[in-house]
Amino acid sequence: MSGLTHFNEQGLAHMVDVGNKAFTHRTAIAQGQIEMLPSTLETILQGKHRKGDVLGIARIAAIMASKKTAELIPLCHPLALTRVDIELEPIQADWYGVMCRATVETSGQTGVEMEALTAVQIGLLTIYDMCKAVDRGMNITQVRLLYKAGGKSGVWQTS
Repeated sequence: MSGLTHFNEQGLAHMVDVGNKAFTHRTAIAQGQIEMLPSTLETILQGKHRKGDVLGIARIAAIMASKKTAELIPLCHPLALTRVDIELEPIQADWYGVMCRATVETSGQTGVEMEALTAVQIGLLTIYDMCKAVDRGMNITQVRLLYKAGGKSGVWQTS
């Protein structure tokens, strides 16, 4: 099946057997952004949002999501994460919004790319949810894996 590991010899979906893989330290970093009106970002930064601390709640949602990835993505292995760090950076340059970066780590037999990507998506969706009443035109973009390390394939980094 052209190297896609989530399909068996008969072409049926299955959970990859990682039982014989070595335990290694694994890291993944993913990033994405949500673009919004300048006034929406200002409301977030001034702490005037009536729903509370938008970035603080988004950070907790992203951490929680990374831990629930195997429940959301059908063929992901449940992992014991050893570290989840979420950075939420307000941007007021060429665009207005928030950049979210998730760093996820474990010591295990499979990588944490999906956990990092899930954390970013849910962190950004939480910002959208909390601010949609004042800005339905927010745009989540650029969600991607930046870096992964560990396992047989070693280090990969976006160019």
